[in-house]
Amino acid sequence: MITAVDLFCGAGGFSLAATHLGIQVLAALENNTHACDTYRTNFSRLSPAPRLIERDICKIDSQEFLSFLPSNIALDILMGGPPCQGFSTHRINNSGVDDPRNELLLRYFDFVRTLQPKAFLVENVVGLLWPRHKKYLDKFYQEASRSGYDVLPPQILDARNYGVPQRRKRVFILGWRNKRPESLIWPPIPTHDDPDAQSKCLPWRPASEVFVPAPPGDINDIHLQHTAALIEVFKSTPPNGGSRHQSSRVLPCHREHDGHKDVYGRIDPSKPGPTMTTACINPSKGRFLHPTEHHGITVRQAARFQTFPDDFVFMGGLMNAACQVGNAVPVRLGEAVLQSVIDALEKNVY
Repeated sequence: MITAVDLFCGAGGFSLAATHLGIQVLAALENNTHACDTYRTNFSRLSPAPRLIERDICKIDSQEFLSFLPSNIALDILMGGPPCQGFSTHRINNSGVDDPRNELLLRYFDFVRTLQPKAFLVENVVGLLWPRHKKYLDKFYQEASRSGYDVLPPQILDARNYGVPQRRKRVFILGWRNKRPESLIWPPIPTHDDPDAQSKCLPWRPASEVFVPAPPGDINDIHLQHTAALIEVFKSTPPNGGSRHQSSRVLPCHREHDGHKDVYGRIDPSKPGPTMTTACINPSKGRFLHPTEHHGITVRQAARFQTFPDDFVFMGGLMNAACQVGNAVPVRLGEAVLQSVIDALEKNVY
């Protein structure tokens, strides 16, 4: 059986993708209490269940982490998405250049060096590739080369091309111990495409799929409770679209520039949805207004945009659950990138 470890596991999007593909997740590392509650709630039902280590990656030595893993089982895949806020494309000017969280990309490689997986996967935002963050990426590649890893060029993948009903571009970096196998297919071949492209792929999945009723008693079938004034604003926003310009609510800060056009916009159910962020339930933070109803989307609907199944429960209440959803690797996208690694591992004997 192929094995994996999940660093910065969050709620467990990458881990869930791995388990769907038959990978045994040996351990996961996360320091957010609510995300750990979510991970524990959903993965404790597995046998064997991943060992969840609730620690700050900066406060645990990689050798100590190694001691938590079975000594008789080789590690095939190390996966993880270091916090992306410092690399985010939403940071103004050079505000994210010296964000201390950027160093976590290099901390990730400390664990690669110690755990010696056959392959590793890094997921992050597209802003990681911006010139202002070049020093972090260059150092990451230098460390990988010195440690005997063949690291492929970063790939920007759009989740909607892999069966996720959402526009979401993320960077994936794949490294292979010694030399990448000739059988490796990377990046993974898209399975979905624009319906108008007349390709052989399946059409992009529309947002309408997420707006079916939630299961009875679903604790994540909740949305923000808005003020009466804000509900009136939502009523002014046209069905299946619109923006703050049509909403009748233009704040003073919006009069000074023409950005943030999606604020108070409704999701168009005929197309893939917007990128789920940590503020994905708040219409004042983007196009997160229900297509026809006068409130933001629910946590369950946001989770469906991230292709989590309805039996996956997010703990911590409304805001914490939404943050976990927005930070997660979409499950279907995780499956696509991991399947490429699995196929290459199974065709090559180590």
